[in-house]
Amino acid sequence: MDEMRLPHDHKERFLEKGSGMPDVKQFQTAADILKLLGDASRIRIFWILCHCETCVINLSAMVDMSSPAVSHHLRQLKAVGLVSARRDGKEMYYTASKSEEADLLHHTIEQMIRISCPTTMEADEEQNRHPDLCRPAIADTIREVHALITENLEVRYTISELSARFLVNTSTLKEGFKAAYGVPIASYMKEYRIRYAEKLLRSTDRSVAEIAAQVGYETQSKFTKAFKDVAGMTPREYRKRRKEDEN
Repeated sequence: MDEMRLPHDHKERFLEKGSGMPDVKQFQTAADILKLLGDASRIRIFWILCHCETCVINLSAMVDMSSPAVSHHLRQLKAVGLVSARRDGKEMYYTASKSEEADLLHHTIEQMIRISCPTTMEADEEQNRHPDLCRPAIADTIREVHALITENLEVRYTISELSARFLVNTSTLKEGFKAAYGVPIASYMKEYRIRYAEKLLRSTDRSVAEIAAQVGYETQSKFTKAFKDVAGMTPREYRKRRKEDEN
């Protein structure tokens, strides 16, 4: 093959045409993908979808943007193959594509964030060595997570959803919550729901089924089992005893 001859000979290793250097079109493809990531909101959306599958409405809430704006970003990401979608009834669900390009970009984004603003244990070590480095307020994030999940008991957030919503990795979220509140999120929320249900059983005439739904249990049987695990008796027994005590 012909060698690529350069105007000035500085003893570089010459590249053979068609072998060492990718074709111009290949560079253009890479440029088109990277161009899309020139927008922080789009990067954030892509990062979230690397961690979960969700709909436009939920994604809009996570990034605090309008649904049309999120849909616009999704169309662009989908056009270059970074995002895929599936329909379930009338709802469309989006997630990052299972491709080498998507995996590489996900890894690159997280590495750039780690380098520019380290997190958790790594951040503690870096903070000790270099106090001027930025450090995320993990404690503040954990408090925000706590506020969200305890103020919306009817909603059962998964670790992945919370991780995506608050832009913190799942390990940091779980470890940070346990450090702050003494128990894992699931154990904490189970007891929190039941203690709140006890309050409702004492102070309202709502049915057990209504209270179960209000504190996030889809069936009365699951609620009754969880209630007995925590309180040592069924919801009806608890209500009956409280009334007897008052009388």
